[in-house]
Amino acid sequence: MRAALVIPALLALSLPALAEDEPDFLPDDPPAMVEEAPPLSDATAEAPPPAEKPLKPAERRAEQLDILFAHLHRPGVQSDPVELKIWALWAASDSPTAEVLLQQAVRAIDDRAPAEALSILDRLVGAFPDYAEAWNKRATLYFMMKRYDQALQDIEKVLDLEPRHFGALAGKGVILERQKNYSAARAAFEQALAVNPNLEQVKAALKELDRMEQAI
Repeated sequence: MRAALVIPALLALSLPALAEDEPDFLPDDPPAMVEEAPPLSDATAEAPPPAEKPLKPAERRAEQLDILFAHLHRPGVQSDPVELKIWALWAASDSPTAEVLLQQAVRAIDDRAPAEALSILDRLVGAFPDYAEAWNKRATLYFMMKRYDQALQDIEKVLDLEPRHFGALAGKGVILERQKNYSAARAAFEQALAVNPNLEQVKAALKELDRMEQAI
């Protein structure tokens, strides 16, 4: 396989469709149970157990991501629905405005309007600097514009916020390979496979690196 075939496939990692349905293995909130309580002694009645504090949305997303990444390492797993759910969680934000801006930027990229997409993403990362997927989309756009150094800077921001972002790691490997930094590219691809061992495009990229190194 030639690098020209591998790179577009890797680029697609950064712009997946968002999953609308959750995989069946994600746990639902347990149903409320109503039972007749036994009589309490005065001492017990005076000190009821404290109610559990509900998880914040970001905490719940982090919990779900831990479950999904564990499933990616199960032998024989069907990884596509798991990956789609991970991408959907990465795209989620506590701010509806941030999500809308991200969707607008993706549409502008799809419509081949890079200037419009960049303007939206600049606003997005400025207003929501902790939104990892905003940085990842801008890195993807910079890559498409062949502004590789800026793409790498945004990828490092993504990985600071979400170290398991296999799309950003794969993109980092592609850019470093284009810059002929083959050892660093290999390290990035291997890191991507460490968090998601089901990335066939990344495995193909590593084989291409092997072929290139043998030809030197």
